[in-house]
Amino acid sequence: MTWTHHTVTAVLLVHVTCLGGCATTGESDPNDPLQPMNRAVFGFNQGLDRKVLRPVAEGYVAHVPDPVRSCVSNMFSNLGDIFTSVNQLLQGEPRKAVSDISRFGVNTTVGVLGCFDPATSLGLTKHKRDFGETLALWGTPPGPFVVLPLFGPSTVRDTVGLVPNWLLDPVSNIDNGAAAVALTGTRTVSNRASLLGTTDLIDQAALDPYLFTRDAFLAHRLYEIHDNRPEQK
Repeated sequence: MTWTHHTVTAVLLVHVTCLGGCATTGESDPNDPLQPMNRAVFGFNQGLDRKVLRPVAEGYVAHVPDPVRSCVSNMFSNLGDIFTSVNQLLQGEPRKAVSDISRFGVNTTVGVLGCFDPATSLGLTKHKRDFGETLALWGTPPGPFVVLPLFGPSTVRDTVGLVPNWLLDPVSNIDNGAAAVALTGTRTVSNRASLLGTTDLIDQAALDPYLFTRDAFLAHRLYEIHDNRPEQK
């Protein structure tokens, strides 16, 4: 469910235009029957972000050189190719699965544990697949929109999909607890730093940040799941 900076920005710009002329309260949206609870969790997440995550991410950008930040981001992205390869197989895409695991192999070795991305130069295209998308392709309905503490916007289907994603996550399965916490924290800060510009856009443009975030997330997930498979929802 990871959002790339460019894709999120594009989706949000669409919603800026829409919200500028068609803002609604969203209280009766059938896709969001849990809205009162979701808004409470959204507020909690926003408070945590303002007080902790955003300041840490801003300090990270200010004090860590761009090449180092790029290396860190690439290394975590490289681990994501493992998830993608497994889900490609589950989605009936064995050739793409081979390509994705090959990316992981090339970037882990030649690319120095994923710090660099020579695989792209070799024609191994970067993909992203997660188990929520796999469930969608298997015909599982999305269920209501939900906002998860810490994790943010999701759906019932994507929430279920977090379980196998977590089980396959090399960082979550490190035996050394301190190392696992440190790596998880670093990944969280790196991801948050990549979205600083996007959240600035939300803060400046959204009449209702909750609705803005919800609609952008659902539109982005629909785009990811479709991916040349428009029969999926």
